[in-house]
Amino acid sequence: MRLDDLDPSKNVRDQGSGSGRGFGGGGGSGGLGLLLSFLPMLLGRKMGCGTILLIGGVALAFLYLGGGGLQLADGTGATGSQSQSYGANVACDTQEELFACQVLASTEQTWRKLFEQQGERYRPTTLTFYDQTGQSGCGAAQAAMGPFYCPADQGVYLDTSFFREMSTRLGAKGDFAQAYVIAHEVGHHIQNLAGVADQVNKTQRTASTAEGNALQVRMELQADCYAGVWAAQNADRMEPGDVEEGLNAAHAIGDDTLMRGAGQRPVESMFTHGSSEQRRAWFRKGLQTGDPATCDTFLRGVV
Repeated sequence: MRLDDLDPSKNVRDQGSGSGRGFGGGGGSGGLGLLLSFLPMLLGRKMGCGTILLIGGVALAFLYLGGGGLQLADGTGATGSQSQSYGANVACDTQEELFACQVLASTEQTWRKLFEQQGERYRPTTLTFYDQTGQSGCGAAQAAMGPFYCPADQGVYLDTSFFREMSTRLGAKGDFAQAYVIAHEVGHHIQNLAGVADQVNKTQRTASTAEGNALQVRMELQADCYAGVWAAQNADRMEPGDVEEGLNAAHAIGDDTLMRGAGQRPVESMFTHGSSEQRRAWFRKGLQTGDPATCDTFLRGVV
């Protein structure tokens, strides 16, 4: 994807390494023990596009079999300070961070235009980089969680090592696969601004595990569709192979594909992000229409 002419977004921060408050264990050590220490937190908050992807293997099986509904984080607080630095750390100073900052700038341009067409003002999200551990308005950030959106501070959190994991572990390669992940998390910001996230959160509080998971699937598929809308609105920046990279990434992080990869039989009631085919289909719908109005997964069937 051609973004070299875009100035990086200014709505970025870099927390650097070791800024989280820890949930036991050293920062970024990974492994099943660390994952299980995070499990109550993961099952009690909204998970990002990459959260399940990075768990992998046996750890993924524990996540799926651990039970409990996935809930969106509470709160719709205002964004924190928006600056290029966080302490001594400077954002957008590596190749991977720079690309992410340019993708964010592109999403800002796109959604500002779409909001203005509806007579509304777009309030951008803040992208925060961290190294292994960080801190968000929803609690500690850990590399094993993958990218995620926190409604409490309206921020996207990203350890860019996730992109290497995505490429090597699941074969979701390419710069557009990375852009799709960021655009998906920005899609959750759109849901937050629209009040959809709050409505789903309230419903999930009294729903059964299966019902709560089904609502979360619709949330994730809508964010996939919004990522497709962003891509469609930037078709002039797309390069050959970009669409395939996005569709491949969507397929790689489908619940059924991840469950099979963990040696488990896919169980739809345990899905929290949607099947590979569903994720591909809703990304493709946004890509084909370029219209966020077509992304209402709550009124339409998700298959």
